[in-house]
Amino acid sequence: MKTSTKTTDTNTKRTTLVIGANGKTGRRVVQRLRAAGYPVKAASRSSETPFDWNDDATWAPALEGTQAAYITFYPDLTFPGAADKVESFAKLAVQMGAKRLVLLSGRGEEGARNAELRLENSGADWTIVRCSVFNQNFSEAFADAVRYGRLSMPSKGIQEPFVDAEDIADVAFAALTDDRYVGQVYELTGPRLMTLEGVASDLTNAIGREVRYYPVSIEEYAAELTQHGYSQDEALPIAQLIADVLDGRNACLTDGVQRALGRAPRDFADYARETAAAGVWDLEGEAS
Repeated sequence: MKTSTKTTDTNTKRTTLVIGANGKTGRRVVQRLRAAGYPVKAASRSSETPFDWNDDATWAPALEGTQAAYITFYPDLTFPGAADKVESFAKLAVQMGAKRLVLLSGRGEEGARNAELRLENSGADWTIVRCSVFNQNFSEAFADAVRYGRLSMPSKGIQEPFVDAEDIADVAFAALTDDRYVGQVYELTGPRLMTLEGVASDLTNAIGREVRYYPVSIEEYAAELTQHGYSQDEALPIAQLIADVLDGRNACLTDGVQRALGRAPRDFADYARETAAAGVWDLEGEAS
């Protein structure tokens, strides 16, 4: 589906609620909407517009005055109760006039399909954007691991089409602002399959210092996650989810970015070079 990203409604620009506005894709969607002149309510647990999936009293105030919403779920759509919450939120949104809903979902996550179906049956004008592991995990969630040359995950030898958060945000922005995306599911990947060892090689080339990949157990990875701010209750389920997703189930490419935007997806090597040039992985005292 090659389309322009120009909204089909030229008389008004929808006020859009962005849930998870401080997250990898959420903040990029906020930037794109504001740059294009769309009113935005940027919501998170700590923002001026508070939103908490565990506190439904925050939902209606966040939705008030909006006509669209970008939905990201924390910690993940596969967690128990996530589909129920997405369904309740979507029905409330439609009731309050925010009928245009775009859901960020998981590629290869069987549990996420339940939340997708609830959205589809909510009465909303929906779009679903599926993706798996983001390039930006290596510069935002685990920048220190890359910086010090020791990258680890609970997987070995699999291939994954790592997708760029900039591409995801471009698709989400298009879906929020152009009605031709209603009722579509876009499964997004990068342009090539890569092993995590290949990721480490691309990072090494971009940074100019060796980055090595070390496969670890689920328990070891969960312990690492707690060092990056995840709670004990979140860390083990997320580690298990990552191990499940990185089992080869997503080792195929899709045309989602091309179909949505009419262009090829961004390659990991380009992301790595640009991120390294910005100094994200510099050691103390280094100049990029």
